[in-house]
Amino acid sequence: MKKDKQIGIMEVCGTHTMAIARHGLRKILPADVRMLSGPGCPICVTETADIDRTILTAQDGRVILATFGDMLRVPGSFSTLENERSKGSDIRVVYSPADALAIAVDNPGREVVFAGVGFETTTPTVAATVLMAARRRVRNFSVLPFFKTVPNALRFILEQGHAIGAPGIRGFLLPGHVSAIIGSKPYEFIARNFGVPGVIAGFEPDDILAGVGMLRRLITTGKAAIENQYVRAVTRGGNPSARAIMSRVLTEVDSSWRSIGVIPRSGMTFAAAYAEFDATRRFIIKVPPSREPKGCQCGSILLGVKRPRQCALFGKACTPARPVGPCMVSSEGACAAEFKYGE
Repeated sequence: MKKDKQIGIMEVCGTHTMAIARHGLRKILPADVRMLSGPGCPICVTETADIDRTILTAQDGRVILATFGDMLRVPGSFSTLENERSKGSDIRVVYSPADALAIAVDNPGREVVFAGVGFETTTPTVAATVLMAARRRVRNFSVLPFFKTVPNALRFILEQGHAIGAPGIRGFLLPGHVSAIIGSKPYEFIARNFGVPGVIAGFEPDDILAGVGMLRRLITTGKAAIENQYVRAVTRGGNPSARAIMSRVLTEVDSSWRSIGVIPRSGMTFAAAYAEFDATRRFIIKVPPSREPKGCQCGSILLGVKRPRQCALFGKACTPARPVGPCMVSSEGACAAEFKYGE
């Protein structure tokens, strides 16, 4: 089938990208469906300058840096957290922000900084941890607020798609985990303002296939709507407790996405009442101009413009053992998925 006759569907979430590759779903999708990977990998869209700031913060001898494991090997402009740890920086892998707070309690003479990278799925847990730190008066705990939000990133792609080279997107396979927090309502503008349908889907193979089928039906019948396949976990209003915690501790800001640029109101930072927990204010660091790795196509891959194998570095200069860009590092990265499962 000719490419211009295909139906372009962007799977926004990196977990969807990995599941599609792991289960070989592209091979059994209808011939007219073309899946495009989107900017739903939080590690991948974290700006290089923010990675550099994290590394520089870790180099401060007063600091214990706590981070999720995916961050260790993401290349910055001049190093990685893994390299800095081998040189003696105190960098510890944690499984939750609460683990980082526990480290702060156990080390009152050290500053503990948590690298706050993630979407609405993990952001409420960080906000809840900050509330706990405030209640327990743990003053040596702070967070690098590199949080991203999904809806306005999709708005940006729809508004600027031609300018940024994104292909024609006929529908969105929307993220289940994020939607469990924010609900389906924040996506309704996609259908209302842009005439593009979306379906929230779970992560099992039958969830994804059902979601794609629902999207294909909406697209081929010309119906713009937001539908929910993942009804066992997602409601229209989302999780009110999680949303309330985020709105109490954090506030919306413009945010820079790696290789994409500044997207209005697509990030979150600390509200004034909790500014003392903002590590970027606590540690005044001059971050040199960042450098993107030469030849890396992560930006184009995150926008669905290119498939991983269209990057000249893929599988050669860039492998999971020697990653050049974050899409090969993250467990939700499109390049890591394609390298591991060999689609």
